[in-house]
Amino acid sequence: MSSKARILVVDDDSNICQLVQLYLDKEGYESRAVYNGKQALEVFREFTPNLVILDIMLPGIDGWQVCREIRKFSSIPIIMLSARDETFDKVLGLELGADDYVVKPFEPKELIARVKAVLRRYERQDTELEQLIFPGLVINKSNYTIRIQGKEMELPPKELELLFFLGSNPNKVFTREQLLEKVWGFDFYGDTRTVDVHVKRLREKLDPPDIHWQLKTVWGVGYKFEVK
Repeated sequence: MSSKARILVVDDDSNICQLVQLYLDKEGYESRAVYNGKQALEVFREFTPNLVILDIMLPGIDGWQVCREIRKFSSIPIIMLSARDETFDKVLGLELGADDYVVKPFEPKELIARVKAVLRRYERQDTELEQLIFPGLVINKSNYTIRIQGKEMELPPKELELLFFLGSNPNKVFTREQLLEKVWGFDFYGDTRTVDVHVKRLREKLDPPDIHWQLKTVWGVGYKFEVK
């Protein structure tokens, strides 16, 4: 996935769309721009983009809701745009499944660099091991499901990716900051509670844990997937 990647740009400011598309075109990407959330969801299914650049403040259906709807059926990368440089907004974006968060005004070259980085990371994930198997638990990244004690369950993208990452590194402890960087894919200098939220949701779904493994808190450090 490189110069042929399709990028959907969603922003109600046509000037921003044109500017971003100009830089995307220079890099050889195929791009399409839409100006509201309803259009974004319609065009997404037809255009089948490899990445979405999504503004939060949209008329009608806002960017948060567009992100929620996309995450119901797709794990493709989403880069959120916002004029608000607030920790709460960044945390919410991450919790909804966004892969990066860019604050307006932004340098187009920086946005393009982030597009390239996210696409590289997504492409690399696609070629990695797709399934982890533990006693009573199968974590399948190809269809974002887990099978626990024989029962299959779908997981939201970031929950699955967090569990898959920890399961790929059994018994290794990661800080919240490391997990944000490794799973969400970029250094996040704000609130790390988003990791705690995802771990809490995973524990509810994995309860009760098997005697051979558990998602464990290492107090004062972070989390690990403990395998006995």
